[in-house]
Amino acid sequence: MKPVLVLAMIGGAFVIQWSAASASGQASVSASSVRTESTASRLTDIPPMPKGKSTVMGGSIRDVDQVRDRFVLNVYGEKPMRILYDERTQVFRDGKKIALHDLGPTAHASVQTTLDGASIFAVTVHILSEQPSGDYQGRVKSFNPETGELTLTSAASREPFRIQVTNQTSFKREGQSAFSSQQSSANDLMPGSLVSVTFGSNNKGKGTAQEVSVLAAPGATFIFSGALSALDVASGSLTLVDAKSNRSYQIFFDPTHQSATNLRPGQHVRVSADYDGKRYVATEISVQ
Repeated sequence: MKPVLVLAMIGGAFVIQWSAASASGQASVSASSVRTESTASRLTDIPPMPKGKSTVMGGSIRDVDQVRDRFVLNVYGEKPMRILYDERTQVFRDGKKIALHDLGPTAHASVQTTLDGASIFAVTVHILSEQPSGDYQGRVKSFNPETGELTLTSAASREPFRIQVTNQTSFKREGQSAFSSQQSSANDLMPGSLVSVTFGSNNKGKGTAQEVSVLAAPGATFIFSGALSALDVASGSLTLVDAKSNRSYQIFFDPTHQSATNLRPGQHVRVSADYDGKRYVATEISVQ
């Protein structure tokens, strides 16, 4: 009886061990299935990329919140804006792709955005090591000499452009010799002045004017000479292509003046005009 009993005990032990291993294997398979299903679930949960209109903006990135997946972009000349991001967002540093968790505050970045409902979503973020620069041409809307903030408007953009003028900003007048020969300064930044600004950014990522070229200032007189390409006597306006600069200028005149009755498109004319901050107004017109 002992051998049978021992054999039975051994057999019982074998059955127990086999059963435990089987249970362990089932648990392992079950855990693996959970992980696979969880991964698949996360991939399924990622929504498609928003299909709104894409816009590229440059500025500095601040207040990166990796819990709420958002950051603040300080755009040159604009108000700071909050931008969302997630696993769909691609991040690059100097053209090389980096991990999303490496996204952090940076002074220079270019962000491609799109609207995701009422929110702004980052499609790509390009972090730049070098300091960006650019040019902007427009009309002075306002200038605060105490804060140095210069606000410009342009027909090409509905939003005003804001830039910082500092003690290092240089000024010059450009154009006709009678105008450009006069010294320029921040005093030329009066409402209505036409300017071209070359800008960069400071160590805080804020747009800073490096050079301001004043093209016209209210009260200045200009002489234009060239072909009359368009004429509207009813509204009192003409378009002249200046022979020296090869640029077109719209000039307003008094349609009741006797000289206006002799004007014809294609004629070569000489016009003396004052700039009033909004337009050029002819004071003298002669056909050559």
